[in-house]
Amino acid sequence: MSSDMTPKVAGILETGWSSEVVDYPIAGDWTSDGSIFVVGDAAGNIYCFDASCGEKNWTREGIHEGGVLAVCAHPSEPIFATSGQDGSVLIWNCHEAAPHRHIRLGNAWVENLLWSPKGDQLAATISRELRVFGSDGEENWRSEKHPSTVSALGWFDNNEIASTCYGKVTVFDSLYGKINECFEWKGSLISLALSRDGNIIACGSQDNSVHFWRRTTKEDSTMAGYPVKPAALSFDSTGSILATGGGEAVTVWSFLGDGPEGTYPTSLELHEGSITYLSFAPDEMLLASGGKDGLVVIWALDGNGEGGPKGAAMLDEAISGLFWRPDGRAIAALDGAGLITVWGVL
Repeated sequence: MSSDMTPKVAGILETGWSSEVVDYPIAGDWTSDGSIFVVGDAAGNIYCFDASCGEKNWTREGIHEGGVLAVCAHPSEPIFATSGQDGSVLIWNCHEAAPHRHIRLGNAWVENLLWSPKGDQLAATISRELRVFGSDGEENWRSEKHPSTVSALGWFDNNEIASTCYGKVTVFDSLYGKINECFEWKGSLISLALSRDGNIIACGSQDNSVHFWRRTTKEDSTMAGYPVKPAALSFDSTGSILATGGGEAVTVWSFLGDGPEGTYPTSLELHEGSITYLSFAPDEMLLASGGKDGLVVIWALDGNGEGGPKGAAMLDEAISGLFWRPDGRAIAALDGAGLITVWGVL
């Protein structure tokens, strides 16, 4: 860790710390109290950082053979889970450099990993299957095989979980694995965002569109015309504003009133490379965007999704992840050069 590595910042971002990992950083997450930031890289290494200064508390090298694919911290305890190309899920205590539970799912990649909001369930996907475990790591149930590899997961609340794949979104009862609803779409769904109230399901599609469904009315709509596939999606905490990638501009859709059908979105333009990551701050209308140009921007938006930049920083390589600290007062960025950067947010 070296303070002079930290990129210069402007606006509401304030200088924090930077550190490096050995290989491309794939995923990261904050512990629930914001004291630790965990990162997994393409070499299969796990790093546990002291989030106050960037010093490494510990490192475990090559524990996921082939590389790490997902990192997810428990919502209330000093625990996190990791998964990788080795077909395994590991559950860790943040203060120990050895996992206390090793769950072997199979020989395929375990690409998606999410704790439930209460932390009593852990969902993981391996190839075309969704599996849900208890907090002790014991398997509760597994789905029938999806039509294709599961591309994304999202929890509505502690009782329902959604998965995406080619051709459909499936909503499961998380306790028993029963299918509550299916929403079909003739295309490959690659990303997923859920409104907090559980009513709206939004998915980026391989055909350069964003498709969404309203669960209360079963109505569906498509927002098309993106230059590239929209792999980055994020709802604000109220569920009324959806930010989408799919090009160099951040396109923001408002679900207030009669929107977004028949309305024009807001276009936030500052990046000179395609958007790679989007994330709204917890309980605030601050949106973080990262792009292939290495730029990180913090946008302040109003209730209609309109606004402008309030802070920015430039890194050397494409942004591979943006993660708000749970209190919203700091944000961490991962980039393709292996740099982990944390800034305070004023």
